[in-house]
Amino acid sequence: MAVSRPAPRAATAPGGRATPEHTDGDVAADTSGEVTADVTAWRPAVAGVVEVFHARFTGYAYPMHVHEAWTLLIVDDGAVRYDLERHPHGTPHDTVSLLPPHVPHNGSAVTADGFRKRVLYLDASVLGEELIGAAVDGPDLRDPLLRRRVGQLHGALARPGDTLEADSRLTFVGERLRGLLRPGAPGPAEAERRDPVLAGRLRDLLDARATEGITLDTASGLLQAHPAHLVRAFSGAYGIAPHQYLTARRVDRARGLLLGGAAPAEAAALAGFHDQAHLTRHFKRLVGVTPGRYRRGA
Repeated sequence: MAVSRPAPRAATAPGGRATPEHTDGDVAADTSGEVTADVTAWRPAVAGVVEVFHARFTGYAYPMHVHEAWTLLIVDDGAVRYDLERHPHGTPHDTVSLLPPHVPHNGSAVTADGFRKRVLYLDASVLGEELIGAAVDGPDLRDPLLRRRVGQLHGALARPGDTLEADSRLTFVGERLRGLLRPGAPGPAEAERRDPVLAGRLRDLLDARATEGITLDTASGLLQAHPAHLVRAFSGAYGIAPHQYLTARRVDRARGLLLGGAAPAEAAALAGFHDQAHLTRHFKRLVGVTPGRYRRGA
């Protein structure tokens, strides 16, 4: 919500991550002292997310600036004060701040200790321009569920290979934001949560594409259903989210490959994981041991 500097230019690296081109010398110093900056930025392979920006700043103040994208901000340490449309705002740690595109804002730390923030820059496919007025009127959203969902989304975006999970979490973050900005709008009806036929069709699609994977947007297009409805219907029918189901199928596939003599790196690639580390993380969580130890015990 407010403290995002102009979205940093970043060079995308393999796997969707990016290395920020700016360094500590690229930021403008606050007159109160020396600037220190620790920044990570990347462009994930998730539709709707223009950039992910994690930063720790001391001694830095954002001048007035604008973004083309929506700025979704959480502050993990410290606090930020900022002006939006000439009105002062702040970001205590339990707040989610949403800054609309093309609206000038600045930002600075409340104390000399600076702040640590995580920012998502979102395009118009997530939030439309019709919500800009509501966001200007109330950019600071104190909503524990939204705060938790935004944190979970950052976690998924930071893990290469968990694209379907990030897609799903972004869908519910966008839905929550729209609901908070339009408090009178009806939420999803209970009937929308129960759709066993659609859930079965999505399961068949996940089974067919377990190795190569599928994005939520692609599944939504193929099944002609809203992404949020897809996730709700599947979770309601099977008690597990689509990304969890897909991961479990891939782990089962990897187990068979390991039992057949495949090395962990080979099993990871053939089962659809991003790399061996991606396989190891999920394999140990679901099986209780690493793939290497599982293979040695086979």
